[in-house]
Amino acid sequence: MTVLNALSVDVEEWFQVGAFERTIDRADWDALESRVADNSARVLDLFAAAGVKATFFTLGWVAARHPRLVRRIVEEGHEIASHGWDHARVFTLDAAAFRADLARAKAALEDAAGVAVTGYRAPSFSIDARTPWAHAVLAEEGYLYSSSVAPLRHDHYGWHGSPRFAWRPHADAALVELPVTVAQIAGRRVATGGGFFRLLPAALTDLAIRQSNAQAQPGIFYFHPWEVDPGQPRVAHAPLRSRLRHYSRLKAMAGKLDGLIRRHAWGRVDHVVERLPGDRLAA
Repeated sequence: MTVLNALSVDVEEWFQVGAFERTIDRADWDALESRVADNSARVLDLFAAAGVKATFFTLGWVAARHPRLVRRIVEEGHEIASHGWDHARVFTLDAAAFRADLARAKAALEDAAGVAVTGYRAPSFSIDARTPWAHAVLAEEGYLYSSSVAPLRHDHYGWHGSPRFAWRPHADAALVELPVTVAQIAGRRVATGGGFFRLLPAALTDLAIRQSNAQAQPGIFYFHPWEVDPGQPRVAHAPLRSRLRHYSRLKAMAGKLDGLIRRHAWGRVDHVVERLPGDRLAA
């Protein structure tokens, strides 16, 4: 049987990314040009043309300001899931603050969407070895799955040594963690998705998905709406590395995405979770 891979979008504004978190003050966000609705509409149109469904991990901050976008996502058959309230990394919060962040985001998302939210992705994949309590909080708050771990070592994020495929953080809880897909090359785990997909050859992501599917495991792919927007404002005073990571190859992204989507079988993350064989989940 064909393996269904998870197609996901992290819905946030161009100025809310980790690359600019030390450059753009959160207090200035509402004064900056909002482009997330138009960019997400382009993504929705691309998905419609390819006939695929996806999960949109959306910030509560965005949902509160763009409820019409959230409703369109749901009306077109996609899943709405939580990306937290305002892109605060989990390891910057304690358990109580994390719980409050989840509640605030979920209220905004469910109010806009009119459906229950049962999935979560941590901003910048910030559930890692520093936050062993985060999965327990998610389970207690009724989430069915998380896709919040990057199972590799990287300067920006990662949980080196964590399982490569879907796993259950607590044997006595239903919550499943679906880490984003990495390629295995010469004994090393190599990142795919997001900026890595945009900057590196698409063949690397294809390889990672084929490797996962060969083990009857779904690939978990992600990107951001701002990555299909070459006309977005430039933050000239951001560090050079941040500018290179954020702005490079934006013009190529939509075409690369269209090709990737048409080469593999894709669906919503919650539908992928439903297909997971419970007896094969790592603990």
